[in-house]
Amino acid sequence: MTENNREFFLSSSNFDVLASRQFIKRAEYERILGKVEKVILGIDPGLNTTGYGVLDISSGRAKLLEAGVVRSSGKTLAARIKDIYDGVVEVIETHHPDVLALEQLYSLYKRPQTAILMGHARGAICLAAEQSGIEVVSYAATKIKKTMTGAGRAPKDQIQRAVQLELRLPCLPEPPDVADAIAIAFCHFTEARQTQRFGSVLKPPTQARSKKRKDQT
Repeated sequence: MTENNREFFLSSSNFDVLASRQFIKRAEYERILGKVEKVILGIDPGLNTTGYGVLDISSGRAKLLEAGVVRSSGKTLAARIKDIYDGVVEVIETHHPDVLALEQLYSLYKRPQTAILMGHARGAICLAAEQSGIEVVSYAATKIKKTMTGAGRAPKDQIQRAVQLELRLPCLPEPPDVADAIAIAFCHFTEARQTQRFGSVLKPPTQARSKKRKDQT
């Protein structure tokens, strides 16, 4: 299913179809369509395909509200960045997340150009979050993979299976960008749950410790 430049793996707008196929229970169907109180948005940036996953954690457990990709079809770099920005803004305006989680940017020695291009996409995402007053947090790729699978260098297909199992999805999240985005959001949920910080805007424990050290000084 598509909307503008967004393609849905799962969304509230196609829950009727899912319910008719008995992919989810009716009670869950009604709960997801209700008011969302605690939401994490995970995003896997890319100049061509940006994956995103929205988790509802209001019950103390992670439940998938929506997941999909933002397609960048522009012929120029500027046009692609605008596509990413517009798509992320749509997701934010739809779900009003409390926090946006990203994978930390890194550069391979042989491919520095890739990191530079990803920085453009990441900048558009951070701008969309800042303009909506949403905090942005980031985690290392190895941390995200280890959280989902127990292995810091797990391949993409293993991440997909882990996401499907953890969130009890009816099928593998496709494309892999979607699974990566959901995994990023779930990593933040896991970190926040460990610190039991569900009463305010969620922050990684590393930031919390840093703030505590500054207060002590």
